[in-house]
Amino acid sequence: MTRIVLLATGGTIASRTSAPGSGAVARDGAGVLRAGLGHRAAGVDLETVDVLRGNSFAFGPAEQRAVADAVRAQLARPEVDGVVVAHGTDTLEESAFLVDLAHGDPRPVVFTGAQRAADLPDADGPANLADAVAVAASPAARGRGVLVAFGGSVFAARGVRKAHTLALQPFADPDAGAIGAVRGDAVAFWARPDRVLLDPVDARFDDVRVEVVAAWPGADAAPLRAVLDRAAHGVVLVAFGAGNPTPGLTSAIGELTAAGVLVALGTRVAAGPVAAIYGGGGAVDAGAAGAVPLGRLGVAQGRLAAAVLLAQHPVEEAARRLAALASGEPAAP
Repeated sequence: MTRIVLLATGGTIASRTSAPGSGAVARDGAGVLRAGLGHRAAGVDLETVDVLRGNSFAFGPAEQRAVADAVRAQLARPEVDGVVVAHGTDTLEESAFLVDLAHGDPRPVVFTGAQRAADLPDADGPANLADAVAVAASPAARGRGVLVAFGGSVFAARGVRKAHTLALQPFADPDAGAIGAVRGDAVAFWARPDRVLLDPVDARFDDVRVEVVAAWPGADAAPLRAVLDRAAHGVVLVAFGAGNPTPGLTSAIGELTAAGVLVALGTRVAAGPVAAIYGGGGAVDAGAAGAVPLGRLGVAQGRLAAAVLLAQHPVEEAARRLAALASGEPAAP
């Protein structure tokens, strides 16, 4: 029988409201999630492990590492065929990406969650969890990296983003789209994601400070210069269009890189890559000043990758490896 391990970390899928007006809070453990599946896990030996019990907007690097370490521990067991992680949707894209960065094992790791709390009559958690178990147990999922199963669709972890606050399908990959689907117990794939692995990625990045600064029309150099005052190790600059900051922001990039701060260049646009097209303070000049374009990596995943790399390498090497990761090409040794 196929053996799948369910790791519970909290999130909406485990949340209930204790009193009117108090808000939903993660309360259910892995055993409760398993019981909610009923017959939908028939034919699978489903183990349960409690890792965390929180809402993912409160997760920091320590919690992200706890998730990654728990996955790694289960994959160290040869009898395990796959892992499912029940996780809050707010930062699921970061946790799934962190695991994916070094997941060279062919066995599936599948993240899922819910948009409606467990004590609501129309809770979507059990259906999403059943789909995730089906994906993790499917031979077709092997070798596809970390996956996200939600709302009947399957996405590669790299590139997935929470694209809607409340919809029952909150996730999207604006560039690649879904790579598979679940219909009942049937799992189908039509794409195999390209992946670049970082090995190892188990360095502690708790103390690595990578900030996010967003451009707005007329923004001057002050927001980036403030990063120096806060002793940040890196910053993701969320620019316009294909990665164009304002001239004022661009003027400060060289100051930061000269001071040993990694500057990554992202975009506020949902789809498409960062690309060096415009001068006049745009992405061409930002790159010339030392900014690393994030390519198709979203801001959240790009920030996480920068933090992981800065925890393991000097800033110049971290920047080189981030550029390779963003371009989809392995970094040369």
